Amino acid sequence: MSDRVAAIAAAVTSREPINGIRIVGIDGPSGSGKSHLARPLGELLSAPIIEIDDFASWESFAGWWPRFDAQVLTPLLAGEDAVYQARDWNDWYGSSLGEWKRQPWAPAIIIEGVTCTRRETVGRLAYAAWVEAPASLRLARGLERDRAFAGADRLWRRWMTEEERFFAADGTRERADIIVGTGP
Repeated sequence: MSDRVAAIAAAVTSREPINGIRIVGIDGPSGSGKSHLARPLGELLSAPIIEIDDFASWESFAGWWPRFDAQVLTPLLAGEDAVYQARDWNDWYGSSLGEWKRQPWAPAIIIEGVTCTRRETVGRLAYAAWVEAPASLRLARGLERDRAFAGADRLWRRWMTEEERFFAADGTRERADIIVGTGP
């Protein structure tokens, strides 16, 4: 994957910044490997990563967007720091908010997570990557991570259904600059 990450980094740096910043979105279904792409890409670009897991909850698949837009995307595009209240995952089943975080403005920032390159980002991101893997593998990865929580199987299956519907209606994958497969 290192050659692929280097190629993506080169593609990102060849793009013109939008309002002085290159925001890179790494999107795709849960369990597809977005974080595994974001970390080395962030290192190559010297770009901090803002995780959508700080916004999403099992209760609201896509309803977190207005808060993300107001607290992260809009300020960064205005040349300001992103100041946002992160999701409190100690309330695993709910949607409680926890600590406030500050991400200082930087010339490149990666946003990583489900639906982060949705239609509302068109013209606001410098680059969009789509990461995918077979549903059975994604489910296995998710359940491995979340196996300690009662009802994880039910939540993951419902979430995957919501993802599929959202991505199909939004056309997210079709707008990606690159598609990265992480399955066999």
